Amino acid sequence: MGFHRPSTGRVREKEKMVRNKVKKRLLHICNLPKTIYRRRNIQFITSLSFTLVALVSMLFMGIAFYAQFVRNARQMALENNKQMLEQVSWNLNSYIRKMMNISDFMYYNVIKNKDLTEESIDKEMNLLYEENKDYLVSIVCVTEDGAVLAAGPIATRKKSVDLKEQEWFVQAGEKIENLHFTTPHVQNIFESSNYQYAWVISLSRSVELTNAGHTRRGVLLVDMNYSAIEQVFDKANEQNSGYVYLMDRNGEIIYHPRQKAIYSGMVKENNRMASTYEDGTHIENFMGEERAVVVKTIGYTGWKIVNVTPTSKLFRNAIHIGFFMVMICTVTIFLILFGNIFISDRVTEPLRNLEESIRYLEEGHLEDEHIYIGGSHEIRHLGQTITLMVKRMKDLMDKMVREQEDKRKSELDALQSQINPHFLYNTLNSVVWMVECEQYREALSMVKALAKLFRISLSKGNSIITIEDELTHAQNYMSIQQMLYRNKFCVKIDVEPAIRGCITIKLIVQPILENAIYHGMEFMDGEGEITVHGYEKDGDIYIEVSDNGMGIPEETIESLLTDKSRARGKGSGIGLWNVNQRIALYFKGDYGLSIKSELDEGTTVTIHLPKILYEDYRREEGAQ
Repeated sequence: MGFHRPSTGRVREKEKMVRNKVKKRLLHICNLPKTIYRRRNIQFITSLSFTLVALVSMLFMGIAFYAQFVRNARQMALENNKQMLEQVSWNLNSYIRKMMNISDFMYYNVIKNKDLTEESIDKEMNLLYEENKDYLVSIVCVTEDGAVLAAGPIATRKKSVDLKEQEWFVQAGEKIENLHFTTPHVQNIFESSNYQYAWVISLSRSVELTNAGHTRRGVLLVDMNYSAIEQVFDKANEQNSGYVYLMDRNGEIIYHPRQKAIYSGMVKENNRMASTYEDGTHIENFMGEERAVVVKTIGYTGWKIVNVTPTSKLFRNAIHIGFFMVMICTVTIFLILFGNIFISDRVTEPLRNLEESIRYLEEGHLEDEHIYIGGSHEIRHLGQTITLMVKRMKDLMDKMVREQEDKRKSELDALQSQINPHFLYNTLNSVVWMVECEQYREALSMVKALAKLFRISLSKGNSIITIEDELTHAQNYMSIQQMLYRNKFCVKIDVEPAIRGCITIKLIVQPILENAIYHGMEFMDGEGEITVHGYEKDGDIYIEVSDNGMGIPEETIESLLTDKSRARGKGSGIGLWNVNQRIALYFKGDYGLSIKSELDEGTTVTIHLPKILYEDYRREEGAQ
């Protein structure tokens, strides 16, 4: 059965008619504005002009605002990831530092001070374990032959395990001057009564064991509780749109929220590539997905914390915001259209006068509040509203000035309040140890110095103290540190008497001394020397803190005063950036810190302050 097929000529004729019809319609639409304009009146022209201007302006503003919102949303998400990573890094570094301090304490305060043929270290080791058992699994001291010398807690060693073949034992023997961290593994040295073995990360170091006056090598092992690291990262992953994981310097995964799936091959991770990334934000394409990767390196261990967020999640609110902006623009355009039709014939002339007044305001003449008020009720109301707005603008500007000043003071107080309890904890821990060792005189001296230290730190809530008080605070701090470090370094303070009665922000000398100890003195051989020299020059005050420590690399010096991420580090947490920022916030001008350093020669940090007598400062504060 067939069907009728139309001829080619008829089809072409029909297509031509459709094209002509569409062409006529388009031509009519194009000529429509001209036709409307010929029938114009002032009301219509004003309404149409205002509507078109508003439409175009809102279109460009909407596009600009949307694009800006997308950029800000992306930047804010990345910044939040960085801040979250900084917090994770700080928590993890605090835990690692605590474990390192346990190892240091056990080695330098116990093992090095005892002859093992006459004395035992079991008591100290078990005491140290009991104090920190929430953070670690065990502490073990092993001889170079692989024999367990002491352990906390006391447990039965597995006979089938050769300690000399353990990764932590081999690493300690290869580099005897370093601390070594392993990847997570099951603790397999001692027998467990319930046959449950904890996951640990081993921290090991080579130690010198004294026997009958002779020394031999051994290994001190601290098994860190892996669950403590899991808790840090689990908490971070709960609050993150992506996920955070941890790996060592070689790219081996230490923690991952989907670690089991990765080990089984069900999930893949780009950890090998991430191990080559420098600290900062990187955009990568992995398995067809674009991801924002933020990397942060943990100083001593070389571990890398990695935050991974798909870029699609950075813009998850952009579509909703775009739809909302379109709705707002549409409603606004209709309101403008109908409003212009209603009021255009009544406001044309008064609007020119009002526009002149507004133009005068645009030139910055806010002190002249004469605004044209006339015409219809709406125009008069508009003039009155603008007049009121100008008055409110002036009030708001004055308020903003006051608020900025209050903000500056609050930021200063916030920065001033940053102090870490680790120093107090370590000091009190040392006092406890001295008492236990019947070193009562040393313990009393340390407690008195600590009391003086915190008396000045509090300062009855005052942020400004005399240089004399600041130096006294620094001297008390150094007295405590000299006892903690067993006089590993000496301190000389030489400050001109003429400047001791001048003002300074409290807690600016002590953080610099703390930085000199931890980064300049701690790992150097021989006795360290720290000098504090204060003098007046050209009407200003300069306080130089010099040490003969290891020095600072040239590429690091600039970032110490500009990189906020360095504000928290080892010690109190009040870093050089913080001190410099507090001085700049309070005194303004060209005051703050400067750093000069040479590797293996030492470092000099100079504090630059204005010369203001404390009596003059108190009088000015009382007058205000």
